Order: sequence, then structure tokens, then C-alpha cells
Amino acid sequence: MCGRASLTKNQKELEERFDAKFYSEDIERYNPIPNYNIAPMQYLPVITNKDLSHFNIFRWGLIPYWAKDVKIANKLINARAETLLTKIAFKGSLKSRRCIIPLDGFYEWQKQGSLKKPFRIIRTDKDIFSVAGLWDIWTTGENQIIETFTIITVQANNLVKKIHNRMPAILFEDEEKLWIDKGIKTDEALELLKPYPSELMYAYPVSSKINNTRNSNPKLIKEVPEINIHQGKLFK
Repeated sequence: MCGRASLTKNQKELEERFDAKFYSEDIERYNPIPNYNIAPMQYLPVITNKDLSHFNIFRWGLIPYWAKDVKIANKLINARAETLLTKIAFKGSLKSRRCIIPLDGFYEWQKQGSLKKPFRIIRTDKDIFSVAGLWDIWTTGENQIIETFTIITVQANNLVKKIHNRMPAILFEDEEKLWIDKGIKTDEALELLKPYPSELMYAYPVSSKINNTRNSNPKLIKEVPEINIHQGKLFK
């Protein structure tokens, strides 16, 4: 499961990295970045296969177009790569509604006795990365449109599995445009969903203040003196 993340970059950095622009009204309305403690039901910038040259601001937690109410979003913050072809909530989006979600870190909690210690997992170069996702549009009874997404997860690599058994499906940069290419076949898209290499990632303990979704400040991403996991090795 991936239920918390970070995107600490600014608008200019994201636009340069992805060669895509923000709609000014979205920035003014949602002000989604920087965010040091992203949680489900919050709004995030995504790039979809319908609008490759712009960031759109969607809400985290998929609401399929056929859903009866918004409550389903709480159960669909993640989509397991292994079940994308079999679950009705994901099958249609896999074929025609794919997106990438820019992040620069995600959080997982490791069980240590009776406690759960939060860790932040990033790329070793501390750069932005993209996570594969699916999106959909849901219309309320009052004709209000809600655009949402889910993060696809895969089996954890050797580094992350010391903390949790799942991780987001991180894409290499040359795979990002492939994932949101309208012409790519479904089986080819599925081949892109795999664990990101452990040697390119770094995990470190952070403050338990990350547990409160109301907290979002630069101090949350600072390393704290706890047991550390680095490139697949556990040490004190």
C-alpha cells in the first residue's frame, strides 16, 4: 500500500522536468505544492493520457464513473498491478485512462515491536520521480465533476520490503511517456509496472509527526536518529 507521499518541488521545477504547464486557475484554486505530507483525498498534479502538455489537479482516491457515491474513493487509493485486468474498478481505466503522478518521496511504516516507525523513501539523487496511476471522472447528482486518480502498487524491492511489502510503481523517465501513450497496448503497459531498483533508492527514518495529516512542513522530511535502512542494508 502507498498511503502517504511528498512533493516538495515548486511549479517551475515540475514544468521544466516534465515539459508541461500548470493551468493558472488550478494553482490558484488548489495550491497543491509543495506538500511534505500528501494524504489520500488531497489534490495533486498529474499528467494524463488526455492532456500530455499540462498538469491537471486530481483528487487522490479513485471514484469510477459508475460509482454510486464518493465513499468508494477511500478503498481505491491504490491499485495492485496484479489485479488491474480483473477488477472492474481498474480494468477500463487501464485501457484508456492512465496517468503519471510526480512525487519526490513516499512514506511507509515499519513494525518495530509494538511500534510503527515512519520512513521516507526517495531516489538516491533526491530527484523527482513518476508513479504510474489510473484516473477517472465521476459526476455527482448535482452535476458536479470530480476528477480522481489511484496509485498503482507492485511488490516491494529488496530495500522497501524491509519496511513494507508493497511500493508504488515508479517509472523510469523514458517509460513515462510510454505509460500515457494512447497507442500503447495494454500488455505493453503492464510490462512497465515493476519494482524500482533498490540501488537507486534510499530510505531513512522521519519524525512521527508525519502521522498527523494536518502537518506539512520541511521538518517532516528531515532524517531522525533511528534505525536506518540504506540501499538494502540495515544498520544503526
